Amino acid sequence: MEHITLLLAIVVVTALVFDFTNGFHDTANAMATTISTGAMRPKAAVAMSAVLNLVGAFLSVEVAKTISGGIINEEGIRPEVIFAALVGAILWNLLTWLLGLPSSSSHALFGGLIGAAVMSAGFSAVNGGTIVTKVLIPAVAAPLVAGLAALVATRLTYRIGGTTEDRSTSKGYRAGQIASAGLVSLAHGTNDAQKTMGVITLALVTGGVLAPGSNPPMWVIVSAGVAIALGTYLGGWRIIRTMGKGLTDLQPQQGFAAQTSAATVILASSNLGFSLSTTQSCSGAVMGAGLGRKGGVVRWSTATRMFVAWGLTLPAAGLVAAAAEFLTKQGAWGIAAVAVLLVAGSGAIWVISRRKPVDHTNVTDDEIAPAGVVTTAIAAVSPPPAGAAGTPNTAETPNAAGTPNTAETPNAAGTPNAAAGIAATEPGALKAAFPAQSSESAPAPAATV
Repeated sequence: MEHITLLLAIVVVTALVFDFTNGFHDTANAMATTISTGAMRPKAAVAMSAVLNLVGAFLSVEVAKTISGGIINEEGIRPEVIFAALVGAILWNLLTWLLGLPSSSSHALFGGLIGAAVMSAGFSAVNGGTIVTKVLIPAVAAPLVAGLAALVATRLTYRIGGTTEDRSTSKGYRAGQIASAGLVSLAHGTNDAQKTMGVITLALVTGGVLAPGSNPPMWVIVSAGVAIALGTYLGGWRIIRTMGKGLTDLQPQQGFAAQTSAATVILASSNLGFSLSTTQSCSGAVMGAGLGRKGGVVRWSTATRMFVAWGLTLPAAGLVAAAAEFLTKQGAWGIAAVAVLLVAGSGAIWVISRRKPVDHTNVTDDEIAPAGVVTTAIAAVSPPPAGAAGTPNTAETPNAAGTPNTAETPNAAGTPNAAAGIAATEPGALKAAFPAQSSESAPAPAATV
């Protein structure tokens, strides 16, 4: 066997970086519902998930073998192709993380591999049958199966516990959520950590370090498990907020049903060697649980954005990887250029994310959309309130248009509202601030529009 070259070492390190991004990108799969329902504190939740992801990495290598010897033909593929594929997958992961979209890290990797392989050796380098049976079919089936299972489980849960007081059952369901979240984390380790193992093994085979068809060496298993665990511990807080709060409002019963259903689907697929998307499975389960509760709703605007991201993942990552492979084919300067572009792109996304950071301190906050231009304009020209002159505006004394009073909508006397420091419950302060104005001594001046 040959020694690992510098290029091969770069490929291995890049694969571990992808594994790291996979970890924080997919933390939401296991812990979003647990955090949103208050079953666990955010930092404790991601720490538990990280440990179980590491454990799960050692339980199976079936998915790793699918990646290393099934998606693309190993013959004629150079390590540069794997490098280009990883660049496409990493950049797509970071972009969707910035947008808070729970897209599939798995499909980003598959798209990268397909795009780079086609650019390098043509369509003959891709095993179309394997892609259909072990990638595309599971991509469609997994969220549907998980969603239906979660919907049925949620309805059964509410029916069985319908006669029991909510307060007495909530503690039990929260404990169940913690257990099921741990199961999802374990399942994530058995599926997603193996994808990086498969990529590294494929790179070692193309570099002549391993024989075709080899299982991942122990050092590959350990390094991939540690990388995904570290990424998980950092927490993809943006995506956790979307899955925990953006898709639907979950109660402990729904969270338990969603996580149990998703874990069952993921573990079954890992055992069969199906490299499905854990993100799509968990997202489908969350939506199914949302529809399973009577009166529950799914925010289809958020779900639609998520569906679009799912559909774009394979082609988008593939196109970026194909462009990267085109550069790497030019020689050493092309490989260096791709590396620089990867670092620059990743850094730019990170800087943009710092403008509005999301972390464990605000991950469960509800985002309040700012008022639109039309709403602001109407508030600016709204007629004065019907109340007496000099009455400070508060949320309890709305103006004539029925709009809650703010600093931009003064009362009929032109008096600043309570946000300016004058409370309705403090008439003394009002008289001190405006001694010349009272209902007995002077009429209120007309409001200026």
